[in-house]
Amino acid sequence: MGVIVGLKLVFEEELLSMSETYRLQLGPFVRNLPVMTLPNGVTIASFVLLGDAELTHWAAEQLLKKTDGLDFDYFVTVESKGIPLAQEMTWLSGHKRYFVLRKGVKDYMVSPMTIPVQAITTSANQQLVLDGTDVVKLKGKRVIIVDDVISSGGSLQAAEKLLQEAGAQVINRLAVLAEGSAKERQDIKYLGTLPLF
Repeated sequence: MGVIVGLKLVFEEELLSMSETYRLQLGPFVRNLPVMTLPNGVTIASFVLLGDAELTHWAAEQLLKKTDGLDFDYFVTVESKGIPLAQEMTWLSGHKRYFVLRKGVKDYMVSPMTIPVQAITTSANQQLVLDGTDVVKLKGKRVIIVDDVISSGGSLQAAEKLLQEAGAQVINRLAVLAEGSAKERQDIKYLGTLPLF
């Protein structure tokens, strides 16, 4: 087991030394994010919340403070990097359920609602999908959208439109990070910023 851990650390160090990194500090946490150029020519510092349990927990606690006084029914997130954040925020806030807008129709879905979406980190055409069984549960409910990073706002805009079509009312938008010009937006709350290079 020690050999595997040692090899993993060597591999990670070599991977980081081969590419430029961006030092992100959020509260007490520092993460060195790989800087990469996407096929669309935009260069980003790649932030992946998936698997980072301590940062997810801390971010959930901090973002929950931004919901003080808000009367809401559910958190909603977009597949997939926002899922652990929505899970943690739901649990910490005493709610019992959250909803995930999927990126593809699944065979088990009943009368799914879909909307096209364009995101900065994905060059292929995508869609957001809400299972019809979730539409019934969300109708007339007050929801907060949570995500890891908001950048161009394409995913957020599509998510909000889909939720409105489902009859839900979006009352707040939260993210761990605002990327690029998203930091200028007045309709979102976030914990930190990321540059676009």
